[in-house]
Amino acid sequence: MDSITFLAAKARQSAEHKVLTFAATASDILKFARIDRVGRDEQGSLFGFQRPQIASHIREIQDYLERPDSVLPNAVVVAFTEGVTVTPLEGGLARIEIELRDEPAGLVVDGQQRLTALNQSSRDDFQIFVSVLVCQNEAELRRQFVLINNTRPLPKSLIYELLPTVDGLPERLEGRSIAADLTQKLNYDHRSSLQGQIRQHTNPRGVIVDTAIQRVLMTSLSDGIMRDLIREPRGEAKCFELISAFYSAVQTVFSDDWKDQKPSTSRLVHGAGIQAMGYVMEVLAARGARKLGDFFPGLNCLEGHTAWRSGSWDFGGGDIRHWKAIQNVHGDVVSLAHHLISVVRAGLRRQGQTAELTAMEQMMEGADS
Repeated sequence: MDSITFLAAKARQSAEHKVLTFAATASDILKFARIDRVGRDEQGSLFGFQRPQIASHIREIQDYLERPDSVLPNAVVVAFTEGVTVTPLEGGLARIEIELRDEPAGLVVDGQQRLTALNQSSRDDFQIFVSVLVCQNEAELRRQFVLINNTRPLPKSLIYELLPTVDGLPERLEGRSIAADLTQKLNYDHRSSLQGQIRQHTNPRGVIVDTAIQRVLMTSLSDGIMRDLIREPRGEAKCFELISAFYSAVQTVFSDDWKDQKPSTSRLVHGAGIQAMGYVMEVLAARGARKLGDFFPGLNCLEGHTAWRSGSWDFGGGDIRHWKAIQNVHGDVVSLAHHLISVVRAGLRRQGQTAELTAMEQMMEGADS
């Protein structure tokens, strides 16, 4: 099998990995490395892990590289799990031999736009630094990708979409992994009322921003009904069924405010509306709602008291907002949620359904004050 060899500097870092750096042209790099862009197959399973190309940014880099005084000091990071032989030499150097295959063994985990721009430029002799990371397996490669890019200005939604495929993450990311996994299922499982409606890197045609759904889930998992459900047998499945049933009921009761709408035309599918309705879900779930029909009595109380697409919200105390003035910020979400919860509670009382404040409602009362 053909191979390509470089003289590299070897860094003393993790005992479990090999980390080296050398200089190479774009054409040489693309002989042994590929940009594996994130996507999903027909079953919704994730493959790849790089963000889509950003054409305008690539053109900017390419234009810059055409200048004779251009420099690119930042390295492209390429990870391998196989196809690499490292021979230590004296003085911290090493010889790295990379097999050349029909499908390159290396994966670009950072610097895809720089590499693409350089490859499209006329600078055939322009070398950039390549940092090579040799990982033990694919799972470790994905983990390193998340950790490397989490400190860089990479879209958070892409990081969150990858979390369910990665083990051994810091606690702050592990806590979001369950919510990210549920979001994925809600978007790709055919049983979900939200199938195909959540905008992710692998589903850019979705309308509902993925981070809004994740905030609903994370709030529930930490302080709401899902905190208990997730500990039960089939816990994650029960959480999935609950939120799918609730938003199915929402789409039925507010069909005109949901169907064929987008955040700019309806605040119901806006980040603020999705999150505020999540608190309504908590109130109804705490009163025993689990299935589709259980949510209708509470949601019906909201009819005539919303301004999703027109009119104004009356939050009381002289706080009146034009429907489009509601933004996806914490204060607006809390005000909207408090209004919706108050209307639902009043409506349920009229129906003869009384109950003490739930823990979630108590938290909302505190946030409002």
